[in-house]
Amino acid sequence: MTSRRLFKTPAFWLGIILSLALSACSDHDPVGKNYQPVFFKERQVPQHEYHFAIHPLHNPERLFKIFNPLIEYLNQHIPEAHFTLEASRDYPAFDEKLKHRSVDFALPNPYQTLLAIQHDYRVFAKMGDDYNFRGLILVRKDSNIKHPADLVGKSISYPAPTALAATMLPQFFLKTHGLDVLHEADNRYVGSQESVIMNVFHGETDAGATWPIPWLTLTEERPELKKHLKVIWQTQTLPNNSVIAKDSIPPELVQKVQLTLRDMYLSRAGRDILKLMQISRFEEANNHTYDKVASFIQQFREQVRDPDKNG
Repeated sequence: MTSRRLFKTPAFWLGIILSLALSACSDHDPVGKNYQPVFFKERQVPQHEYHFAIHPLHNPERLFKIFNPLIEYLNQHIPEAHFTLEASRDYPAFDEKLKHRSVDFALPNPYQTLLAIQHDYRVFAKMGDDYNFRGLILVRKDSNIKHPADLVGKSISYPAPTALAATMLPQFFLKTHGLDVLHEADNRYVGSQESVIMNVFHGETDAGATWPIPWLTLTEERPELKKHLKVIWQTQTLPNNSVIAKDSIPPELVQKVQLTLRDMYLSRAGRDILKLMQISRFEEANNHTYDKVASFIQQFREQVRDPDKNG
C-alpha cells in the first residue's frame, strides 16, 4: 500500500486522534490536572424593590441631593434588596401615600408618624439629635417685630399645615405667647422650607416658620441670608423624624435596615452621609417613642386648630 493511500484510511486518522489524546496526558500533565472546566454563571435572582419615601422637608431637587446617598448606602449594605428614593410634591401627597400604604419604607415627620401607625406601619428607627427638632421663627433684622403681639395683622409663612416642627410648634408657641395666630395673623402655606425662608428674605412675608435643619442647610449655601434674617424665637422640642416600614415587609429585612442605619455613624462614609442630613446618627425606636407627640397634638388641637383640617 503506498503512503498516499495510507493517509486516506480510517485507521490512519484514528491513530492520529489517539496520539493527540495521549499527548494531553503526557509526563507534563499525566492525569490532565491542568484541565479547567467551564461553568456557566448562576442565574441572578431578581432583587426585591422597595420604595423609600421621604417627607417633603426639602424641595424635591434638594431632597434627592441630600437623601439619595442614604438610599445608595442601604443598597450597598443590603444587596438582597433594592431601595429607590421617592419624593412627593407636597405634604398632602406624602400623607396620601401613607394612607394608601403605597410605599414600603418612609421617613415621615412625627405627626405623620402617628398617621402611619394608624395605617399599619411600624416605627423601627428615628433620626437622632432631638434637640434640633424644634420650630424657628424668622424675621428680617431690619423689622420692628420684637414680641409675638407685634405680628397682629402681619403675614407669616409656613411650609404646610401638617409640618410639625415648622408649622404646628411655631403656631402653638405664638398662641401661648399672646398672639391669636389663626385670627390675628395672615397665615400663608408656601409649600417648602426653602420657600418660607426666601419669603421672609424678600419681604413677601413679615415672619416665617421653619426648623433648624433646612435653616442650617440653606444658610451654608447662601451666607447672605444670615446677614438679613434672624431667629427671633425658638419652640419646645419633640422626638425627631421616624423611620417606618409597612407591616407586610419581612421582619428580617426591617431589622437589617434598622441596624444599618443605627451603625452608619461608625464609618467615615456613613458619617459623611449623616452630615448631609444635618444629624449625627440614627437611633432605634418604636411606636411608643411618639407618645409624647400624640400628647402635644392633643394640646394643639384643643388650643390652636385641628391639624387634620386645613390651617
